[in-house]
Parts: sequence; C-alpha cells; structure tokens
Amino acid sequence: MRVLLSTIGSRGEVQPVVALASELRALGQDVRLCVPPDFRDWLDELGFDVVPIGPELRGTASASGNRPTPEQLRKAAEDTVVTQFETITAAAEGCDVLVAAGALQFATRSIAQRTGAAYVYASFCPITLPSDLHAPPPMPWRAPGTAGNRALWDEDAKRWMALFGGKVNASRAAAGQDPVDDLPRHVFTDRPWLAADAALAPWPEPADPRVVQTGAWIWPDERPLPADLAEFLDAGEPPVYFGFGSMRAPGELAEVMLASARAHGRRAIIARGWAGLAAVAGQPDCFGIGEINQQALFKRVGAVVHHGGAGTTTAAARAGAPQVVVPQMYDQHYFAGRVRELGLGAATEPGVPTAEALTSALGVALTSSVAGAARQFAGKVRADGASVAARQLLATVPLASA
Repeated sequence: MRVLLSTIGSRGEVQPVVALASELRALGQDVRLCVPPDFRDWLDELGFDVVPIGPELRGTASASGNRPTPEQLRKAAEDTVVTQFETITAAAEGCDVLVAAGALQFATRSIAQRTGAAYVYASFCPITLPSDLHAPPPMPWRAPGTAGNRALWDEDAKRWMALFGGKVNASRAAAGQDPVDDLPRHVFTDRPWLAADAALAPWPEPADPRVVQTGAWIWPDERPLPADLAEFLDAGEPPVYFGFGSMRAPGELAEVMLASARAHGRRAIIARGWAGLAAVAGQPDCFGIGEINQQALFKRVGAVVHHGGAGTTTAAARAGAPQVVVPQMYDQHYFAGRVRELGLGAATEPGVPTAEALTSALGVALTSSVAGAARQFAGKVRADGASVAARQLLATVPLASA
C-alpha cells in the first residue's frame, strides 16, 4: 500500500507525521511525505520520498517584520489553497490512502475523492475538532462573548468558507466535483483521528465513536546531546530550558528569560528557534542551542518554559519536567490550561511575557510539589501512538471511503 502523509507547519506538525511514516515503513508500506521545504534535508537523510509544498516557513517567525494586512491575509489564504491542490494532486499519484494532519488541510479530501483513495484527517489537539463540550481555539478575530459552543463552531465554519471556500470550490468545479458548503466538516469528516495523548489531551467524550484517539505520534529521537551542552548540564544544578519553537518573538526576550532563571538561582538554556533568540554572550550561566533532541534534554532540566505547542508540551510531560507555558495562539491556550489543571506547572498571560510574570510562573513550576507531580504524570504518557495509528490505518483503510 502506498500512503501519502501531508502536513503544513513547523517541526511540531512534521515530526509527528514522520513518526507515523516510520511506523508504516517498518510495517512494509510505501510512504511519501508532502511537507514544507524547511524539512527536506532532514527527511532525505531518513530516506523518505518527499514532495515539498509551498515556500519555506522559517522566515515567518521574526518579530521585526510588519504583520500582514487583511488583504495580504486573504491572498495568502487563496494562494495556499491553490498550492495545495496543485502540489498534493501530484504527490498523491498512485497512492491508496491520503492522510492529512494538522491545520490548514483544504485540498487533500477533494483529491482523495477524485482518485478513489481512502482519506483520513488527524488533529494534534482535541480543541481543534468540533464538539458541543468545548469552543473552537481562540483566534484574534473572535471577540469575547457569551455565544454557546455550537454557535461558535458554526461561526468558524462560515469564516472558513469565506476565506478558503471559494478557491476550494473553484478547484472542485474544474474537476467536475460538487461544491462543499461546510468546509470544516468536509476536511475533518465524520470520523476524524486525534493524535494526542489520552492522559494529557483527552477527547472530552471518551465514549464518542466518531473520534479515533490514537495517542500522540512520537518520533523516537536517538540523537545524542552535543558534548558542550552535556558539559554545561553536568556543571551544576539542572538549568531551565526556554524555547518558543517557530513562534514570533522579539530578540530581547532572551534577556527576560535569563533574568527569570537568575531570579531563582538557576542557569538557563535558550533555544534560538525560528525567531533567532540569542543567549546572552559571554555569560557562563546561559547556553544557546539550535534544533536539538528534546526527549533527551528535557529529562535533565529543572523546568521547560515554552509556547505550548502540542509536541513540546507532550515531550516535557513525558520527560517528567515541570512546565511554564507562554501561549501565543491557537491550541497553545488549551495546553496552557491543561498544564495548570494537571498540576504540571504554570502559565502566563498570552503574548510576550514580562520578566516579573515569567519569574512568578517559574517560581510555581520549580516547587517540589509540582516537580513531584510532573514526575508522577510522566508514567501516564504513552509512547506508542504512532504504532497504534499505523496499525489502525492498515486495519481500516480497505473499508474506508473518501
């Protein structure tokens, strides 16, 4: 069987897809990946067939650039739909099943319907899938109000149609397909998958047969930590890790991070991320890193301060590390709430944190009670989600329908 796995996003979206691809390949399946070109070299090294989609995304995290205007956002929305139909159509040639993972997947199901391939949609966070038990993810355009969850999901569907539906239906019409009038339902299907850990991010209706929760898709990272980083870790008390992943962030945030660690007598490890945050030069209590094996590093730090992406939150929880979540957008607010609810750490207000706010939140995370709760919770986080998903795919695809 030939499988196409498609996602658009940062490493937080791509690495889980690689985990599933690795499991499928181990089961003898032919796998192709359609991902942003930022990850082409890495996936070539792993021996995967890769079709790059769209422009590189890494440059979008700089806080120095101007934020896009509404007109630019609309054009970007239309352009991504056109690009997806063009690129995924070519990538899907000869494939028996198409798996669309994460946000912004607008073309894959239409292409599956054209080719007769089976189709599966997978989300990495429960709050991104419709339910009467929760509202959609917070978005900048949504004003606070008292509308019920169902009304908010209906509003989301209308916005999806306004932004993306025209180009989706234009492409469908060109291929002789009927238009869709509810784009989220079309993308998600009536039986979406949830690739999130059931202890950390459970579906709110456990007995709901519509949603297949496989567990988080965790790629087993076996890379050793760099020797100079290992030396830094060995030189004193476990430091605090700070990283914002692919998020926009001002350069001065690195100084705020270091100040909050110093306020608690801790050293700091600062991940540059896509925003290019720089460790304060010449400071012996601060170490800067690039892309690294989080699974190994998080077991050796006193706390993990991050933006609340699904992958980083899961990695920290699995490592037993206390967390401070600084949410910026979308599902990150959900994971900030879960870290607080589970007693695994603290969260700041959304946006760029002040030194005072970060110091206060870090004080909570570094308490012995939180550290103990984080260590205990680590045993509940499963590592076999990608294996479960691969077996599920092989068991259900022959019966699946696009």
